[in-house]
Amino acid sequence: MPDDVITRTIPSTRERLPAIGLGTFMTFDTLSDRGRERIREVARRHWQEGGRVFDVSPLYGRSEVNLGDFASEMRINDRMFLANKIWATGDHLWDDGHAADSLRRTVKRLSLDKPVDLMQCHSLTNVDVIIPLLHAWKKEGRIRYLGVTHHEPTYFGVLASWVERAEVDFVQVHYSIHTRAAEERVIRAAADRGVAVLVNMPLEKARLHKIVENHQVPDFARELGMDTWSQYFLKWVISNPAVTCALPATTNPAHLAENVAAMRGELPDAETRDRMVRHMETIPGFDELATMPWYPGKTFNGLVSTAQAAVRKRSPWWPS
Repeated sequence: MPDDVITRTIPSTRERLPAIGLGTFMTFDTLSDRGRERIREVARRHWQEGGRVFDVSPLYGRSEVNLGDFASEMRINDRMFLANKIWATGDHLWDDGHAADSLRRTVKRLSLDKPVDLMQCHSLTNVDVIIPLLHAWKKEGRIRYLGVTHHEPTYFGVLASWVERAEVDFVQVHYSIHTRAAEERVIRAAADRGVAVLVNMPLEKARLHKIVENHQVPDFARELGMDTWSQYFLKWVISNPAVTCALPATTNPAHLAENVAAMRGELPDAETRDRMVRHMETIPGFDELATMPWYPGKTFNGLVSTAQAAVRKRSPWWPS
């Protein structure tokens, strides 16, 4: 990777990763040719600019298939750092049939000739069974690292408890300049136990950009090389010394370029990070971000969104 890229160390092995990765939830779940061309360019630019971490999941519709196709075209299948997830085990408790099938599909879809770099228990689903299974897979050489994930602050206490007692290598958690609850226990537990931290929703699924769409990046941030809001938000996240890699997602190659630019140049110190938060608190709507829908003004037409719309049409109740 380029020498000027900001990297972070995985505590358990000292392996280094670029501080900005690429998420694929919704964004890589597309069936259209035009949509695939856009995300193909996103994947290409991410790699070209020094990105090496790609985060996928079987739950993300076509994300594994599309990323696998692009990785094969770029011949990076066994050079990229693949973070994947597992969420189902089998037909009954402790049956690992579904999990084993999922792992085989991942290896096939991504054309891997090496162990999966990181397998995570997706949103703590069936975690009591999956964590022992992941430890078995790691011992057997099927995966290199294991971890746990969640994006809902309501579950952060439970997530932290698994970091504290499950001998995991990674934790993936929702953390942003707006949603800072992970600092209270999850990130602290990770730092104390030598666990790498991946960050999901660092841009709050486009909600942060929506709030600042009529505002300029403040001068004090520009003086530190933060010329775009993407750099502002992402540099705030990765300047936390316990954070290993942030995982923004996008379908727009131009936005990808802004995101990866955050892993170059100076990072804000603790005093500047506080000032960045205080500045955001002066912008109307920032305190109401959690009530906004994900991806304001955006639509997706993949397997997940199609299935979600079908259930929404059938169901008399839908969560707010």
